[in-house]
Amino acid sequence: MMAERQKYKARFTSKLPNGDFLGLTVWPGKSDPTAEVLTIQIRRQGSAGWETVHRVAIYRTSDGRYSLLPERTPSSQPVKSEPVASDETGESFE
Repeated sequence: MMAERQKYKARFTSKLPNGDFLGLTVWPGKSDPTAEVLTIQIRRQGSAGWETVHRVAIYRTSDGRYSLLPERTPSSQPVKSEPVASDETGESFE
């Protein structure tokens, strides 16, 4: 049985002047659904699909404390195609 994919709470993207995309995604916490994980990343279209240039993840506890999460290792970041809004910016809320 496959695990169900987690759904983000909000997502915002903006096209940068050099053509890269800056994105902010808010995810629910895994062990505490009232906590949140904020991911900020710069992505670009490469020859093998979308690639993450840089990523920062921040954990917000349910009582409002913030902490920087450790960086992922490249082997834990599979490359996958991910469309970006065609109007150069995107927003969504749940």
